[in-house]
Amino acid sequence: QLVESGGGSVQAGGSLRLSCTVSSVSVTNYCMGWFRQAPGKEREGVAGIDRYGKILYADSVKGRFTLSKDSAKNTLYLQMNSLKTEDTAMYYCAADVRVYPWQLLRHESFDYWGQGTQVTVS
Repeated sequence: QLVESGGGSVQAGGSLRLSCTVSSVSVTNYCMGWFRQAPGKEREGVAGIDRYGKILYADSVKGRFTLSKDSAKNTLYLQMNSLKTEDTAMYYCAADVRVYPWQLLRHESFDYWGQGTQVTVS
């Protein structure tokens, strides 16, 4: 089970930190990712990490967002800085056992999903 939290409303230029708490499986043994979906748009990959720690970011968030993982807390984080209005979306956490690095931003690569947390930037 994946449970996201940390979303909310923030002004442009502000920051938020999303959390994804994982139960039943260890984040150490799974590939994880953050995705987002705005109304009327397809779900897009934001950042992903494979089991070996390789992290991939979407070009649109490079330099602004940072993905991290706390194995002791079994939690995945997404630190979002310098937020823009175009970052407004529902953000989802995803997990799967095996995802090749070049597939980390593809939502089709992941089978397990959280319920999402809304981020609104105005």
